[in-house]
Amino acid sequence: MRLTRTDRQILAIAIPSVVSNITVPLLGMCDLAIAGHIGDATLVAAVSVGATLFNVLYWLFGFLRMGTGGLTSQACGKDDKTGSLSVLARALLVAAAISAVVVAAHPWLLDFAFGHVVVTEADVERLSRTYLSICIWGAPAVMMQYCFTGWFIGMQNSRIPMVVSILQNIVNIGASLSFVLFLDMTIDGIALGTLVAQWSALIASAVAWQVRYGGLLRFASRVRVLELRPMLAFLDLNKDIFLRTLCLVAVTLFFTSSGAAQGDMTVAANALLMQFFTIFSYVMDGFAYAAEALTGKCVGARDRRSLSATVRRVIVWGVWSVAVFTVAYVVAGRPFVRLLTSDGGLVEFAMGYYPWVLLLPVAGFLAFVWDGVYIGATATRRMLLAMVVATAAFFACHHFLFPLWGNHALWLSFIVYLAARGAVQTLLFTGMMRTVMRREG
Repeated sequence: MRLTRTDRQILAIAIPSVVSNITVPLLGMCDLAIAGHIGDATLVAAVSVGATLFNVLYWLFGFLRMGTGGLTSQACGKDDKTGSLSVLARALLVAAAISAVVVAAHPWLLDFAFGHVVVTEADVERLSRTYLSICIWGAPAVMMQYCFTGWFIGMQNSRIPMVVSILQNIVNIGASLSFVLFLDMTIDGIALGTLVAQWSALIASAVAWQVRYGGLLRFASRVRVLELRPMLAFLDLNKDIFLRTLCLVAVTLFFTSSGAAQGDMTVAANALLMQFFTIFSYVMDGFAYAAEALTGKCVGARDRRSLSATVRRVIVWGVWSVAVFTVAYVVAGRPFVRLLTSDGGLVEFAMGYYPWVLLLPVAGFLAFVWDGVYIGATATRRMLLAMVVATAAFFACHHFLFPLWGNHALWLSFIVYLAARGAVQTLLFTGMMRTVMRREG
């Protein structure tokens, strides 16, 4: 297949982004592996609980990356250097403010989490609190790192985030192992290693920014970080993304809790099968980032022709991804499940629901592609509308069909949810782009 210029632009952003995405779970896996080799199952459980709670917390603030990326890509398309610098400055200010509140409120957040979100044994809770009380000091680094990542992607540069992600994992492994092996620390050493890695990533991003984009500082005198109208626009944009993320978290948590209510075997099978969606999402997120960066650049430059070409080619790459993943899942489904568990009974039970896995790529790819396009166009209100409709469809489908089909209904509801997100955004696309182009003009 001959690659067009647009294809090369897409892949230049998507491939490093996929590599970055794949490194994300390695942070949690590293901490779990070190805890596991200490030889205490309670430590493993505590790290797992702590990592899960942090993932949910940081997930909610992912709007810092997405909102920053969309606005930066549009400023890049306009060749507005002052504007791109202003976006980063505002994003970092908001991230610093939010993280300060989170750090200050973390004792109450921990009480709420262990009182209403997670129910676990006393020893696990005690160790988890130790882990979380140390890692919480990385909140400013994580949230400001989101801003840098979104900004770099908006500037059509996904290689710096890739390098920083790899560096973060190397530091995390080295620091955590050093604290545990040489200083005889346990969960506090694991948490401290993660904390060091998080701040190292932020420092690396700041240094990379200075080296690659430090020349923008000559426009710093024109930046008005606290100017009311742009700040309110930034907050309004991120509010839509935050509410969208709340819907996404609600569906994800309900999927887990519904499986858990059906028994240990069902929740375990669902967790195994959901790994197929997670792997697919790592790849599709890379193309979503490419769509975000290139769409924003085209909107900023008011280049309709390039925008149309970008959307078409990203969808084509999505279709190719669907084909590759579907074939791989048909061929390697059972071996992969066996790789995840040695329990033969669980493998057979999970394979009873496996046909739903084969529908995940075709049902979900448009949702990823359109999310990137809508974020790049900063049309987040319509993206939120699509998510609300899809979430309502998920819960309605589950409510009416679960009494008849049980866990099959849960999987069908998830498929409907993914497909509805893509379908609604497809229907809204033409009107959205007319509005965006008129606004930019």
